[in-house]
Amino acid sequence: MINLPSNYESSRERFRSSLASFSTGWLDSRVETFALPHDSSLTIDVIIANANKQKEKLFIMTTGLHGIEGYVGSGIIQLFIEEYLPKFNPDNTGVVIVHPINPHGMKYHQRVNKNSIDLNRNFNTVSFEELKKINPHYETFGFLLNPARKLQSPFYEKIKFLFNVIKALPRGIKLIRETALMGQYRIHNGMQFGGFELQEETKFMMNLYTKVVKDYKQILALDIHTGYGPRYQMTLLNPPSEKEPAEETARRFKVKKVAGVNPEEFYSINGDMSEYLHQIMKEKYPDKKLYAGAFEFGTFGDSLWQAIRSLRITVLEHAYRWFGGSDSTKAWMKKEYDELFLPSEKKWWEKAQADAREAFDGIFSTEGFFRK
Repeated sequence: MINLPSNYESSRERFRSSLASFSTGWLDSRVETFALPHDSSLTIDVIIANANKQKEKLFIMTTGLHGIEGYVGSGIIQLFIEEYLPKFNPDNTGVVIVHPINPHGMKYHQRVNKNSIDLNRNFNTVSFEELKKINPHYETFGFLLNPARKLQSPFYEKIKFLFNVIKALPRGIKLIRETALMGQYRIHNGMQFGGFELQEETKFMMNLYTKVVKDYKQILALDIHTGYGPRYQMTLLNPPSEKEPAEETARRFKVKKVAGVNPEEFYSINGDMSEYLHQIMKEKYPDKKLYAGAFEFGTFGDSLWQAIRSLRITVLEHAYRWFGGSDSTKAWMKKEYDELFLPSEKKWWEKAQADAREAFDGIFSTEGFFRK
């Protein structure tokens, strides 16, 4: 049984020490570290293990893009290293693992970075001035998404939020969902802010992708997330540029649930990291083979009530960071927020590992990453 780390520092220590698992097979393996400019104690650590002979296949695994989700990501990294790394051929296969992309969010149990920016809305290749035009209904739902006030008791906030949901419902659940999750680039203290410029963490990942993919013929990239989908079920997410239908991906990889990042199957995202990788590969290396997707481990569930609960705690956590609130609300909110992205139930973590194994088995086998 692989344990989840108790804090950011212990997770980082375990990750760095796992380099020893690479050193016996990969002759060129190392840990590279990038310290955040505002706090040198917060680092993005990368294990880079280059193929010994022919650079044919490269596996990239990323975690902690949404900080707090990096705890489960850390556990999945450990599972991969202990159970799947020995099945790879170091002579023709390289491995790159990033832990975590958003160390500030991981340490302080937030999804956003220090600047309150959702990094998975920040990987943009068009001007941020142009991006201000997207999500035109965002301000319309300001009463629901951005309560600009000090929070009161948990009971009051539950009733107030439900009242606001009822007030918003005539505009349609689909529009509320799209508006809440798409990302926005106008209001710096608004929820799902994608930034006015590229963040340091984003620029680091963009440079890393450029550096590591150029010499390999085939790239497989998996990003680890928690929150979305049915409880006790992992969903494999295909970015918009992945044109293969979800049903075909599920059949090919032998996984139970696959969804495309689009309004029909998931929701639209601007500045998505996996989509960015697709774009640069298409532009710079159109002849290379690529699959880039995400593991999304469901937590609260996908019923309407759980969707409302999920949105409520996301909205209130954001409001508390900007405007504060009562001690009772802080304690309730923290517990709910942790459960949304880092469930405490042992059964949940056991099922998450089982789903990860199923997906790893199917994807690595299909893509030819197992040693022959």
